[in-house]
Amino acid sequence: MLKTMNQRITIEEVARLAGVSTATVSRVLSRPEVVRDQTREQVMTAITQLDYQPDAAARALASGRTHTVGCVIPTLDHAIFARSTQAMQTTLAQAGYQLLVASHEYDPVTEFELVRALQQRGVDSLVLVGTDHAPRLWKALSDWRKPTLLTWSCDPRLPSLGFDNEGAARLAATHLLELGHRCIGVISGLTANNDRARSRINGVRKSLTQAGLSLLPTLVTEQAFNLEGGRLGLRKLMASRKKPTAIFCGNDLLAVGALLEAQRMGLHVPSDLSICGIDNLEIAEAINPGLTTVSLPTQDLGRLAAKSMLSAISGEVIAAQSLLPFELVIRGSTASPRK
Repeated sequence: MLKTMNQRITIEEVARLAGVSTATVSRVLSRPEVVRDQTREQVMTAITQLDYQPDAAARALASGRTHTVGCVIPTLDHAIFARSTQAMQTTLAQAGYQLLVASHEYDPVTEFELVRALQQRGVDSLVLVGTDHAPRLWKALSDWRKPTLLTWSCDPRLPSLGFDNEGAARLAATHLLELGHRCIGVISGLTANNDRARSRINGVRKSLTQAGLSLLPTLVTEQAFNLEGGRLGLRKLMASRKKPTAIFCGNDLLAVGALLEAQRMGLHVPSDLSICGIDNLEIAEAINPGLTTVSLPTQDLGRLAAKSMLSAISGEVIAAQSLLPFELVIRGSTASPRK
């Protein structure tokens, strides 16, 4: 019979039912990987039968770990971060770890405060996004004696797992150039405190330079990373004296917003205007015409980030820099310019 809230099941009762010592129960809870499978199953069965609730504070004191990982991301209002964070959460949960997520809305002051709060909370490791961080945050991370992983971009100062954002944009721009476009515009996300957005603009610029062309300042606009930003960006670029025949957008939401606005303005995509994004969100395939985009394996990013942190927490040395592959997905939103 289960006890009431005031009659907590003790670790001794779990050990007695499982036929093991209290030390073994403690090891199963704090370091399950060092316990034999059969013994671990016996203990977990006893824990389930008795509905034993371990004292988290006592476990942390005994093991030196809180079994939590802190993750600070730019925003919760973006599907691309949601996918990677969910994959990270699932992988960590399978290993008995809890993911604590916070967002800073691209504000370096808020990011620093959130990181310090998670460090003070005793998380076993931290996962951050990008390489744009305040100097005092870099110092706080270097002084911290627990693992930190950068994601989405790479920096030699910390272990990193990310993408070649410049290379991804170059791939998209090269596709537009090969179709015959010579006047290409860019709708970027806001570049302040966002190295990924800056790298993607640079990628387009380098591809154009290599082709003997230039990225005109009047054909680059920064907008919020959402559908409305894409709409506003499209209107601004099409109001330029020299109108683009193709537009690269810093993410798929911007691209979809631009595509919808082009249609509202009476422009036919792709014969009047080609549009290319980056991310490969579900909406990229669902919209008509389908969106040409650079596919980033963001779920793999989250899963691998979690595995890297679990390895680092266990004392293993993890790779200093790891870049994930990406690929161009060609759909109906890009074509050769009208003759």
